[in-house]
Amino acid sequence: MRFQFIEAQKAYFPVKVMCRVLEVSKAGFYAWLKRPKSKRELENEELIEYIRMIHTNSRENYGSPRVHKELLKLGFQVSENRVAKLMRESGICVLPRRGYRVSTTISDPANAVTENTLDRDFTATAPNQKWVTDVTFIATDESWLYLAAIIDLYNREIVGWAMGSKNDTALTLKALAMALLKHNPPAGLLHHSDRGSTYTCKAYRKALKDSDINCSMSRRANCWDNAVAESFFATLKKELIHKYQYKTRAEAASAIFEYIEVFYNRIRIHSVLNYLSPVEFRKAA
Repeated sequence: MRFQFIEAQKAYFPVKVMCRVLEVSKAGFYAWLKRPKSKRELENEELIEYIRMIHTNSRENYGSPRVHKELLKLGFQVSENRVAKLMRESGICVLPRRGYRVSTTISDPANAVTENTLDRDFTATAPNQKWVTDVTFIATDESWLYLAAIIDLYNREIVGWAMGSKNDTALTLKALAMALLKHNPPAGLLHHSDRGSTYTCKAYRKALKDSDINCSMSRRANCWDNAVAESFFATLKKELIHKYQYKTRAEAASAIFEYIEVFYNRIRIHSVLNYLSPVEFRKAA
């Protein structure tokens, strides 16, 4: 096993150093290299090539569970434990970066709020039954970029989004307008948000009423009431935002657009969707 590790890492570290650290002889390693490879070793080499391809295509975001599911789709009969072991031995891993957290919820006591009708029931039996929404921020050298996103609880698809330099009602209304235009939901859709002023204001509530959309809001200072939206933003920041330093808002906006519309909605597989992407899950319904 130690020889296999050295072989996998010899492009990155000196063989002599690895042999000394792992307490094996250099001559023994090279003698092992000359032996004919077993069927298992040949299979592992092929698996590692596909694992690297899948991991690269996921923008280095997939761990062993998602890589395993993609291998099964390709026809490989392999256990998740074996995939995890090969990834570990080959140094293929996800390296999350921790970021900062600042609240974007600014309530206005003059605005009316509604009760929490959603009540943490983050399930739906069809598209456009329940949407959740929230706003987050992205740091750039220029200043903050704000992102408003609307998520369909049926398939976790980002159905509407908007980005701008201000966390205001115009931002959230723009995201709502995109969602309405693209998905044309039926009357009675449940729309859930926090109690931020951009959602409690008259203009936003009127837009919901005009489209026959029912309103639900989280309880005060309770992020768990909007856990799916919080989870999406955490994923976005782990898989994209915290990996780069953006010079301008435009640079960050371009990267986020590509992540949402190309990768997240259409490629990234979700465990809660039987390892399909949101668009694949919706089309399979």
